Amino acid sequence: MKLGVVGGGAWGTALAQVASAGGRETILWALEPEVVEGVNEDHENKAFLAGIPLNRSIRATADLGELDDCDAWLVVTPAQHMRSVLERAADCDKPLVLCSKGIEEQSGELLHRVAKAVCPRAQVAVLSGPTFAHEVANGLPTAVTLAAEDDVLAERLRDRIKQPTFRIYLSDDVAGAEIGGAVKNVLAIACGVVEGKGLGQNARAALISRGFAEMTRFGLALGAKRETLAGLSGLGDLVLTCSSTNSRNYSLGVGIGQGRRAAELMANRRTVAEGAFTASVLARLAKNKGIDMPIVDAVDALVAGRAGVDEVLGALLSRPSKSEAI
Repeated sequence: MKLGVVGGGAWGTALAQVASAGGRETILWALEPEVVEGVNEDHENKAFLAGIPLNRSIRATADLGELDDCDAWLVVTPAQHMRSVLERAADCDKPLVLCSKGIEEQSGELLHRVAKAVCPRAQVAVLSGPTFAHEVANGLPTAVTLAAEDDVLAERLRDRIKQPTFRIYLSDDVAGAEIGGAVKNVLAIACGVVEGKGLGQNARAALISRGFAEMTRFGLALGAKRETLAGLSGLGDLVLTCSSTNSRNYSLGVGIGQGRRAAELMANRRTVAEGAFTASVLARLAKNKGIDMPIVDAVDALVAGRAGVDEVLGALLSRPSKSEAI
């Protein structure tokens, strides 16, 4: 199975590194000419994954049409641009493994539904879990969830992508795998705020726990399985991104907690903190469905600039006591 990777950022490049292990040809599509040139000539993505030598079996291109003869695509574009990129493809009616984490802001749709709308004949899977790109590209061990409704497709993809240090667990819960990855980005911003504000480790642990309760409420309401949300793509990814400045979302929260405006912080970034876009649509969906998500609401207010850190903290801490049961 020949794989193409759609998206030349850090995560897309790391997945190309995994897919090309053992000399297997892998084509990496990137929008940025300097990424294409660097991967092909220097075997390094200096713009997004500097300092990591890439396998020579990775070939980069700026022409999406060169991926037409691939048997499957790993789609690693920013969530808000996935629709427009797939619409540019002449042939996207092949297995699509969605590796981005988010909810489309304009439509409020999970990404697998966006992919099916653009590429109706494509089989769609989701790959998600606790994965910092630089660690994966360096061959450090991790484990992920690969979710697909078709068991045969899931097994074929697993057998093609897996490595000894990149362990893949299968699931049929596509929505659950996506929801965990999307919600944890928003919660990571909240945990970064706790760090930036200097509120301590106790507060962060409490926030992770209550944030997971919000993730679970939202996921179950949308048909996700509880065990998926408690697995690698939910709780596993939540723990990782809520505790390290290697997380773009956590780093954004740290800056907000230190008193800087979200708009200012995002304007100076080349990489995307998906949680900043997911917060508003997630808060809107939760409100429409009557799902209580106060932490998500607080992050939405902070990112949008409707409230300051002290204001949202006061509102959260003054909420009435209740049962811990989700």
